Amino acid sequence: MNWFERAKARIPGGVSSPVRSFAAVGGEPFFVASASGARITDTDGREYLDYVQSWGASILGHAHPKVVEAVQKAAARGTSYGAPTSGEVELAEAIADRVPSVEKVRLVSSGTEAGMTAVRLARGVTGRSKIVKFAGCYHGHTDSLLVAAGSGVATLGLPGSAGVTEGTAADTIVVPYNDPAAIDEVLHEHGREIAAVLVEPIAANMGLVPPAAGFLEHLRASCTAAGTLLVFDEVITGFRVSADGMQGRAGIAPDLSIFGKVIGGGLPLAAVGGPAATMDHLAPLGDVYQAGTLSGNPLATAAGLAVLAELDDRVYDEIEQRATRLADGLREALSTTGLEIQVPRAFTLVGLFFSATEVRDYDEAQKADTERHAKFFHAMLDRGVFLAPSAFEAIFPSRAHTSADIDQTIELAAEAARTI
Repeated sequence: MNWFERAKARIPGGVSSPVRSFAAVGGEPFFVASASGARITDTDGREYLDYVQSWGASILGHAHPKVVEAVQKAAARGTSYGAPTSGEVELAEAIADRVPSVEKVRLVSSGTEAGMTAVRLARGVTGRSKIVKFAGCYHGHTDSLLVAAGSGVATLGLPGSAGVTEGTAADTIVVPYNDPAAIDEVLHEHGREIAAVLVEPIAANMGLVPPAAGFLEHLRASCTAAGTLLVFDEVITGFRVSADGMQGRAGIAPDLSIFGKVIGGGLPLAAVGGPAATMDHLAPLGDVYQAGTLSGNPLATAAGLAVLAELDDRVYDEIEQRATRLADGLREALSTTGLEIQVPRAFTLVGLFFSATEVRDYDEAQKADTERHAKFFHAMLDRGVFLAPSAFEAIFPSRAHTSADIDQTIELAAEAARTI
């Protein structure tokens, strides 16, 4: 049965999220029937070693027994109530216990909703209208964050999607990632108008681009001086690179944090967190309105709590060892074939660019060879390894990936590289 043809008849593009399509690499996406641990099986019965892992959400691997058990027990009690539950309190406590910058949490259902809430809250707290984001950093598809960077050091936002008005986008300023001088220029010119600076502390939506030495520290100091809120988007890095996210690794306390993916245990859940004095501006205490019928869903909080209970320093070290082994192995395997490649690693995250030089920002990421990346993607998929169908995504080793899985991946990568 051709599920993709059926999907296209009723779903725009045949997918419920564009990132699932193979538009960037060519061909048709497969449809998943089941998954377990480090592997997924499609509707034709073919098995793949999976490095997408629900775009990083499944840090323990697919269908972890304790997560499945927690969700089953929660579902048996009811799937949604429209009233408070103990699970959302426990998850908020678990987040705050792990992240020193967070005293209070508002649970939502997606990273996009969390980003939207953080922006509205920052504007409500500061009384300012403009926000700053970095080119290539993705904070969800809310209108004010869907803008494209133009030329020059700093560019007032232009719509990056049909349906986004120029008026909405004009309140967003886009600057290059890893460029302290650019942020200084913007804050000097517009500082009294800027409510927040949003950043992925490890950029993972333009491929994997780690922050340059001192970049995050510079952001913290600059935002403090300007009276601007610093927002860390840790939807990917939160509880993925350590128990307290990249902010813990960097030793930096942002004013607001956005979390997602891992904290939902594979179910739809995200969060905004920060100091009580800031978070209490949200309704019903304050005048910044935010609401959601399914916020703090009992199945999602049960899954998130089950995942966080499994994550400790030993587990993070274990996953980081896998990521290091994978990055080093891919770098060696692909470079010996004569390909020009960059394989960055940031703790438990791995990236891959077909580029002769290190990638430090979005402009440099766009200069990488995406056609060769597409060929490599298909060569790996043909060999039973599923990587993200885009040159601008990360590789997500999970706890379920074994040393044997990593070694097999490296061996297959060397074989695939010789065909492209």
